[in-house]
Amino acid sequence: MCGRYAASRAPEDLAGIFEVDKWEPEETLAPDYNVAPTKEVYAVLDRPLKDAGDPKPVRQLRKLKWGLVPSWAKTPEGGARMINARAETVHEKPSYRRAFTSRRCILPADGYYEWVTGAGERELEVEGKKKRPRKQPYFVTPADGSVFAMAGLYEFWRDRTLPDDHALAWWVTCSVITTEAETSPLAVAPAEGPRALADIHPRMPLMLTPDHWDAWLDPARTDVDDLRELLAPPPTGLMRAYPVSTAVSNVRNNGPELLTELEGPEEGTLF
Repeated sequence: MCGRYAASRAPEDLAGIFEVDKWEPEETLAPDYNVAPTKEVYAVLDRPLKDAGDPKPVRQLRKLKWGLVPSWAKTPEGGARMINARAETVHEKPSYRRAFTSRRCILPADGYYEWVTGAGERELEVEGKKKRPRKQPYFVTPADGSVFAMAGLYEFWRDRTLPDDHALAWWVTCSVITTEAETSPLAVAPAEGPRALADIHPRMPLMLTPDHWDAWLDPARTDVDDLRELLAPPPTGLMRAYPVSTAVSNVRNNGPELLTELEGPEEGTLF
């Protein structure tokens, strides 16, 4: 899954990386080293400009809320639960299938956080024999320092309690698509601990390599079978993972120090 990530790149940098044609300076977000559900995040998408009168899609950098609210939802409360969409079923789930065929985006990140869950500890907790100890968070990021381009979906939801001209009349929300975590060795693994992403968690965000960006963002591509081919995991051996401070477990903590690599897992944590 993806429940927390880091996004610190400036919009000017993202505009250059993704060849963005349009972004509004007033939508600039501060660097966020602890992005959590319901926060506003950057998304890259191809869509005609509002009120431009030209149907041609334009590459845009937009500010969206993380936690998808389907257009048919009566209220937005469920958005905080719809932060991830599974690649295996995204084309058939009512909450995601319409967005999958017409409203796809890329959510740029530095990388994502995941917490190690020990199978033995889970079993003991289920049996009520032991409380679960603190988990060791790991930061997963491209080994070459490039942007982590997460496949995403976005959706529009109209708040019918507000007038059309109200600033909050429309919600634009998004979700991260996840896939099975890689079982092959990491490009750079920590000195002790997990050797593959699957050792950390069975799921991971689906990272799109640059050769898939245009196809994924193209709203003219609507064939489900064609789109599902784009959900193939990227080549293996691109990622590194390393332990970071358990401070990231508290969403109120935010700063570049959260990305500092530890020599090993913190005392009292798993692995």
